Amino acid sequence: MEMHQIRYFLAVCTTLNFTRAAEHCNVTQPALTRAVQKLEEELGGLLFRRERKLTHLTDLGNLVRPQLEAVLAQSEQAKTTAKGFLHLKDAPLKLGVMCTIGPMRFIGFLSRFRADHPGVEVSLIEGVPEELTELLMSGALDVAIMTAPESENERLTTRLLYEEHFAVAFPPGHRYEQFEAVPIKEIGGESYLARVNCEYYERLDNILTERMVMLEEVYRSEREDWIQTMVMAGMGICFIPEFSPVLPGLCIRRVVDPEVTRKVYLINVAGRRFSPAVQTFVKAIDHHKWPEQLGV
Repeated sequence: MEMHQIRYFLAVCTTLNFTRAAEHCNVTQPALTRAVQKLEEELGGLLFRRERKLTHLTDLGNLVRPQLEAVLAQSEQAKTTAKGFLHLKDAPLKLGVMCTIGPMRFIGFLSRFRADHPGVEVSLIEGVPEELTELLMSGALDVAIMTAPESENERLTTRLLYEEHFAVAFPPGHRYEQFEAVPIKEIGGESYLARVNCEYYERLDNILTERMVMLEEVYRSEREDWIQTMVMAGMGICFIPEFSPVLPGLCIRRVVDPEVTRKVYLINVAGRRFSPAVQTFVKAIDHHKWPEQLGV
C-alpha cells in the first residue's frame, strides 16, 4: 500500500467521480484508476461500485475509509514535524554539562545561541564525567561539556573549549587575602572541605602527598553550595575551578607551585550523525570566543 493510492482513493470518496478526482490529484484518470484497483487488490475487495455515471462506496470502502484518512493525516503530520525539525523549529538538543562547571561561564554563549536559534530547545543534564559518558554512549545525550574521560575512549570525539586554573577558596579575613596566588606549600595545616564531585580530587590529593603538605579533611560533600557555605562560615578551605560560581563574599586565589589546570571539552560520539540542531550548536560553540576571565 502506497500513500498515493490512499490519496487517490480518498479523492474519489470526496468527489464520487473518477474524472474529477483525477483532476484534483493532478494525474490522468487511467493512472488514478489503476492505483485504486491496485489498492483493491491489496485489500482483497472492491472499494467502489460504479453504475454508469454513478459511483458509490462499497461496504468495504466505507469500512476502511476512516482508517485510511487517519493514515494520510498522520503522514502529513509526520511531514510537518520533520520539516519543522530540519528547519530548527521545536528541535530538541540534549546537552550534558559537568556538574563542576559554573553556569556563568556559559550564560553569554547560551543567551546568544538562543537569540540566534530560538527554535532549538536545549535540555541541560548535569552529571559527573563518568555519568555523562554513559549517557552519550547510550544516545541519551547529543553532546556534553566536560573534561576528557580518565580512560581513553576511541568512540568519543573531543573539541577543546577552554582551560582554567584551580584556585583555593577561603572566607574574608583569611591570611590568603595577602597573596596574589597561593603556593601549595602554604595550604599545609588548613582544615579542608572536600568537593566529592571534583574530577581532579585524586590529582590534587596526590600533589599534596608528593609535596608532603598535610591537610585535615573535616567535611566532604557532593553539594557545591554546602561546601562554599561552610567555607564562608570559616570551617575550612576548598579547591575550586576559577570560573566556578562563588557565593557573594567568598574569596579565591589561584593555586601555584605547581599550577593545577583542567581542560574543558565539547564531547560527542564519533561517527554519530548530528541532527540539524546539534550541528548548529556545535558550529556555534566552535566559533565562540571564551573570555580569559569572568566579566570580560
